[in-house]
Amino acid sequence: MNIRCLDPADAEIYRQIRLRSLQETPDAFLTTYEIQQARPYEDFQQNLQRTAMKFTLGCFAENNELAGIVTFVRESNSKITHKGNIYAMYVSPEFRGKHVGYALLTELLQQAKQCPGLEQINLTVVSTNLAAKKLYESVGFTTYGTERNAMKSSGRYLDDDLMAIRIYT
Repeated sequence: MNIRCLDPADAEIYRQIRLRSLQETPDAFLTTYEIQQARPYEDFQQNLQRTAMKFTLGCFAENNELAGIVTFVRESNSKITHKGNIYAMYVSPEFRGKHVGYALLTELLQQAKQCPGLEQINLTVVSTNLAAKKLYESVGFTTYGTERNAMKSSGRYLDDDLMAIRIYT
């Protein structure tokens, strides 16, 4: 496994795995396949431009296939810059159970710890996604609340568990 920050040159492979994630697990994400599929290619390139406030990691298998992704975004409001968020975490089914998600999160935490003043990372996960919750707990995230009816998809409501990890730089 090779984990590295994705950059604009990775936009096409990122777009492919992102669209796949939305097709396979639509309830896990706030956006939809249709919305992301309609976005211009340049948006994907721009989103992969690393800044002091955001980055996206990719985990590549031995055959250089992109096996998993995760994005970190730091809050920009001056009163909450001590916090960041995890978004768009996904591991392709054929790579699950091979510690790809754990490796991505571990690397994300290591890189996030380099952000001066960052103290906490938050995420939300659909309450019924037990495998994802177990993964997040394995790297130190704890649940601090549940948002009832956080999403409504195909006429049904989904609850989100709110999770956080404290880090000290």
